[in-house]
Amino acid sequence: MRWLERRAESRPRIYGIQTCDLAQLNGDQIASESNVVIFDLPAAIPNERLHHYTYIADSILIPIMPSAIDVYSATRFIAELLLDQQLDRREQKLAIVANRVRSNTKSYRMLQRFLSSLRIPMIAELRDSQIYVQAVAQGIGLCEMPAYIAKRDIQQIHAIQAWLHKRSALVREALSEQQRQTLISQAAYRRAENRGFQGGDPKTDWLEAELEVESAFGDEPY
Repeated sequence: MRWLERRAESRPRIYGIQTCDLAQLNGDQIASESNVVIFDLPAAIPNERLHHYTYIADSILIPIMPSAIDVYSATRFIAELLLDQQLDRREQKLAIVANRVRSNTKSYRMLQRFLSSLRIPMIAELRDSQIYVQAVAQGIGLCEMPAYIAKRDIQQIHAIQAWLHKRSALVREALSEQQRQTLISQAAYRRAENRGFQGGDPKTDWLEAELEVESAFGDEPY
């Protein structure tokens, strides 16, 4: 949120909502022109809330720093996703981003061994660089920095972007009519749940949920 406060009005608009509670989030809070929602979650999150986020997410990115402590924490978290949250590894919904990397170090080689044992892809390596600090201070993204300064780092951001686009395409292709109805039912239920099942109109909830699903998946055939 502090990064957004520093962002100039002349830059492409990014909207921020300061909440970690999915129940407090509704469609009215998300700008109508937005087509991507990013949940930036804290390191520790209660199990029941993690289930909600895991369930609605198209993709899950886990940043891991190459240190023994971070690898240990990531191991427990990924195990929780795969076992407790029943995340199917075959869906390829989960990916790792190596964070604050210094190549050719023992800790980095340890991280590579750890990831190869998990069979979860590491899609990008963000190096330990002051360029991220500079971007935050200016309220900009790396891709908005001069190419001659950030070329190497922008390539990694593009790798993340490419993976997310691929995931989005796979989700659209896999969405059957039955799944569409299920998504609409879930979205309508969340609307009723958010107001404590008091008042409201089930038909209106359903129509609004239909619009939400249609907006999320565009005009692709089901």
